[in-house]
Amino acid sequence: MKYPVSMTAFGRGEQAAANIGWTVEIKSVNHRFCDIRVKIPRQYAVLEEKIKKEITPFYSRGHIEVLATPAPNLAEAKTLTVNLPLARQYFTCLTEIKNDLGLAAAGTELELVANYPNVIFAGDEVEDMEATWEVLRQALQQALELTQDMREREGLSLKNDLLSRLDILAATRERISDKIPELTGQKQAALEERIAKLAADVEIDPGRLAQEIAILADKADVTEELVRLGSHIDQFRHFLEQQEPVGRRLDFLLQEFLREINTMASKISDVAIAHQAVELKNELEKMREQVQNLE
Repeated sequence: MKYPVSMTAFGRGEQAAANIGWTVEIKSVNHRFCDIRVKIPRQYAVLEEKIKKEITPFYSRGHIEVLATPAPNLAEAKTLTVNLPLARQYFTCLTEIKNDLGLAAAGTELELVANYPNVIFAGDEVEDMEATWEVLRQALQQALELTQDMREREGLSLKNDLLSRLDILAATRERISDKIPELTGQKQAALEERIAKLAADVEIDPGRLAQEIAILADKADVTEELVRLGSHIDQFRHFLEQQEPVGRRLDFLLQEFLREINTMASKISDVAIAHQAVELKNELEKMREQVQNLE
């Protein structure tokens, strides 16, 4: 299996042999856990667990619906059975009535007895469940192969889309990073000018002033957030190359992306940076929708 794979897929398989035939349809969508639901005629309920065991290696999570339908000739197969003890009782009763009342026989005794209820009845044909399972398993495997192919193709498409959006995030991060020194200088100059106006007639210790300016500048410093954001971007790319289910980890990592962006936007009171932060959040929301479909 080629990862990442999507949880959304559909596959159908058919298989027949002798008097046995099955059609299997599999539909899967995203889900937090592995939830397998099997719909199969009641008389074949014993095969439900076998179906789930065949599917489990293909899915680590997702909502999977399996519809297993037997061929019409198999579903409707019946065997006629004679209830001889009941037929003998009917015949004895009819004979007693005829002899006691002195009635003339009308029709043959065989026709009379056969027409009474439950003398001849149709029962389900006894099947070889092992043979039935073998045919059903082959149909199931066909459906799983088609489903898996669709999941891999969809997963590749999602991967490429996520990588392109990561490039947008990385480029925006670089633009913000390049502008930080300029913004820091502007903030420091504006702060010094404001303090100078407020303390025009007050003597201020230059050392203390420099210390306060440094503290305020440190509070507005987003270097750490930018570094962590860059690390998250690299880690996201790394996860996309792993040959294992990574949907949960990517979803968690996107939450960390959002945390860093929110912190950064709150520290920097700049219109341009605020607009770029909104762009980043917009891309993150699109990525989150895509990641929700990855296993």
